[in-house]
Amino acid sequence: MKLEARLRRQALAIFKAALRAANPAERVAERLAREDFTRYRHIYIVGAGKAGAAMARAAERLLGRRITGGLLNVKDLPAAPLRRIKLHECGHPLPDQRGVEGARRIAEIAAAAGPDDLVLCLISGGASALLPLPADGITLDEKQEVTKLLLACGAGIHQINAVRKHISRIKGGQLARLAYPAQVLALLLSDVIGDDLDAIGSGPTAPDASTFATARAVLEKYRIFERVPASVRERIECGERGRIPETPKPGDAIFQRVRNVVIGSNRMAIDAAASHARQLGFRTLVLSTYVEGETREIARMHAAIAKEIVHTGRPIKPPACVITGGETTVTLRGDGRGDGLGGRNQEFVLSAVSGIAGLSNVVVLSAGTDGSDGPTDAAGAIADGRTLARNPRAAEFLASNDSYHYFEGLGDLIVTGPTHTNVMDVRLILVGEQP
Repeated sequence: MKLEARLRRQALAIFKAALRAANPAERVAERLAREDFTRYRHIYIVGAGKAGAAMARAAERLLGRRITGGLLNVKDLPAAPLRRIKLHECGHPLPDQRGVEGARRIAEIAAAAGPDDLVLCLISGGASALLPLPADGITLDEKQEVTKLLLACGAGIHQINAVRKHISRIKGGQLARLAYPAQVLALLLSDVIGDDLDAIGSGPTAPDASTFATARAVLEKYRIFERVPASVRERIECGERGRIPETPKPGDAIFQRVRNVVIGSNRMAIDAAASHARQLGFRTLVLSTYVEGETREIARMHAAIAKEIVHTGRPIKPPACVITGGETTVTLRGDGRGDGLGGRNQEFVLSAVSGIAGLSNVVVLSAGTDGSDGPTDAAGAIADGRTLARNPRAAEFLASNDSYHYFEGLGDLIVTGPTHTNVMDVRLILVGEQP
């Protein structure tokens, strides 16, 4: 028991090291400290995301009176307002009219900037939903209807973005076009696998390689072109005929005045976690930061790795720490009870409980860096080889997608409160010396 308790404390310490590396305020301050702002006549600060308030506060603390003005769309307002940057509360994960109003104002601020000005754009997880500015002639409801149709038919994020960018006035590099000829510095806190610039917040300041023809091809592939609103079909058809400007492409002159900088990512958080694990004396292996797919399958694979380490010392010998990042998905099944509660990280750990049952000195942890896993107040959960013995009903709770209540009863939820950052998930397998 003492061995697992120590291992649990170490797992939580490693996760906290990942959170520190993803601190948005510190990352913004570090990057802005390298800049020379004396050459700009005006500095405007715009953006959106879950970490928007923390990022804006850091920028305001460093730049102070140099800031002419600005606005960020955020999910939650902080206790105290900022002095020079307006924080505008909007709907998330479902966009709302407040988001449209804020995005319209952001577009106006960017468009008003001149050649001697800087537009500092702060983007973090949730920015796609928090920057909803439909193209002319398309309503927010119509844009949401398109997204729902794409999600329902299984379209991937890049396919969805190809369509969304072409029915938006701000995504797909169009915010950078609005700001031209001002200089643009975009600081990005990445919540996407691979840190693709055109995918973070749907790439408002990044070149867009997709076209109106790409968007139509996606809709036709899933046989929903005739099902999307008429206004969307009309815009895409007009774009294909060249009657509407394309989103700005790689090589466009506007991007000579744009710098996109990833200041925080899952990879950076995982690297910090690995560094702390080594300091604690673990042989450490970062398996991947590109993990995606069905949560239960990924969990079974992690449990199998834990067994392998215990029984053969492969791929690394104990004391061992295996770390993965990325973001998995949960397929809601349920058993008809209708009261299941949880998130992908809690379900991951619950799915691993049976696989590690009976193993000595083994701990599994999975938690989201934003501190909110699904519609719960927990970031994730932690378990060890004794967890199943403490509550043998793991399979029953898993069948109901009810991981929250399983771990709540054991006191094994990880509750951090809002972290004001979002760089996806951190998963840990810790295997101590075997008795």
